[in-house]
Amino acid sequence: MIDFKQYIKEIISNALTELDVQSNVVVEKSSNPNFGDYSTNIALSLAKQLKNNPLEIAKNIGSLLKYDSDIISEHSISKPGFLNFHISDNYYQKTVNKIISASESYGMTTVGKNKTANVEFVSANPTGPLTVGHGRQAVLGDTIANILEWHNYKVTREYYYNDAGRQMRILGESVAARYFNLIGKEYKFPDDGYKGEYIISIANEIKNKHGEKLETNSTVFRKEAEKAIFNDIKKTLNSIGVNHDVFSNEQTYYDNGSIDTLVEELTNKNLIYKSDGAVWFKATDLGLEKDRVYYKSSGEATYRLPDTAYHRHKLDRSFDLVVDIFGADHADAYPDVLAALNALDVNTYPIKVLIHQFVTVLKSGEKVKMSTRKANFVTLDELINEVGTDVVRYFFIMRSMNSHLNFDLDLAADQSEKNPVYYIQYAHARISNIINNGKANNLSIDGKFDTSLLINKSEISLIKSLNDFPEVIVNVLDNLEPQIIANYLHNIASEFHRFYAKCRVITDDIELTKSRLHLIKSAKIVLENGLKILGIQAPERM
Repeated sequence: MIDFKQYIKEIISNALTELDVQSNVVVEKSSNPNFGDYSTNIALSLAKQLKNNPLEIAKNIGSLLKYDSDIISEHSISKPGFLNFHISDNYYQKTVNKIISASESYGMTTVGKNKTANVEFVSANPTGPLTVGHGRQAVLGDTIANILEWHNYKVTREYYYNDAGRQMRILGESVAARYFNLIGKEYKFPDDGYKGEYIISIANEIKNKHGEKLETNSTVFRKEAEKAIFNDIKKTLNSIGVNHDVFSNEQTYYDNGSIDTLVEELTNKNLIYKSDGAVWFKATDLGLEKDRVYYKSSGEATYRLPDTAYHRHKLDRSFDLVVDIFGADHADAYPDVLAALNALDVNTYPIKVLIHQFVTVLKSGEKVKMSTRKANFVTLDELINEVGTDVVRYFFIMRSMNSHLNFDLDLAADQSEKNPVYYIQYAHARISNIINNGKANNLSIDGKFDTSLLINKSEISLIKSLNDFPEVIVNVLDNLEPQIIANYLHNIASEFHRFYAKCRVITDDIELTKSRLHLIKSAKIVLENGLKILGIQAPERM
């Protein structure tokens, strides 16, 4: 596929060379398609330098432009001095052949060939069922991993969790309290303990498995709770199409001495000090706003310390790219981790940190309150059961991760075109139905067809959008924002529906029918490829 922006830049640069002028050329898609497909303001930017009217400069540049008429059909000038370029319909018509020829690989690149990437996501501590907030991160992480794989990266999906801290201790105490309550013994429930029904279920399982003779200081409560909750977490993730390759835990870095080594090395660089009985990381010496506690006065480590040891180990595995996906509540933590590693001359260049905002669940326009500790939250399982995997995945990535997400349960449950994922899937199903009808009438889409017959404005408009897919996928690799693909697929569905309203596919004109069948097949390929990246099904019928 031709990079039109680059092609136009080159022909303009050649014209500027003839005029003995040097300038940076910026080419953008035209905001008004009536003026053309692409435009540049080069004449406006040169007006001061050349001391001339932008319209005259544009005319001078335009008179020297040399281009392939099979790519650009014409150029024009519009006020106050824009140069506009129309891509040839003939070029777009040929795109249909290119898409069908590439098929499942259409839009793929080799950017990541022979490169490795690590994507860490979810990483929820096993203290309870996954919530909708975890769900957003799960889908974002898995889709970003899919994007990297589409560009030929070898991707490791990783889950890191803190299994040695305060939250896990409170979990164990919460289960112990419920266990002793079940067997008729007194045990104070922790003030900030976990109160969900799942805690009682785990306590029951422990009672059935270990009887009624466990002591209050038994490690069984925490270990059994962690195991049971982690099994549920994995089942939930699996039900939404998410599978991790590696599970790493905090305790590992205590056991293998990595944390002690880290603190010792930072101490040698005068970046560790003691105050008020706590051990501090001198982050302000590295340009950060606050020093951070590594060990509380109780001797318990804060999560920044093991997280730093974990990231050091992850970087030691020599990935070409490391993507960390965190919720907004971690936005102030990762700079401290990176600062400590940089102070130890660890190359943190491969790390790309992505922060996503929170999720609010709406029902009948009202906010659904959520609290993990108080157990009045919507679990990811409940959400999947209510609206289905495809809808959950699409809704979690249809807005920028930088934006707060309102998950509207009523819209998600709506199985009409108002629901964006159904709208896209219905376009794919309708195309499949038309192609099947064509086959029933002995109209094959495997033979030759005449692309020049695709001249209707709605046909060309659809092809133009299909032609954008490779560019969209490259842009997504740069910013790792999956909603760009979601929005693009919604636009393709809209373009198809407009085309279908204007152009009958199966007609008495056999040659035109063949051409249109191939056109919608190319649209089907793009929808399938895009939905595959998003981890969403492309149904043949609905």
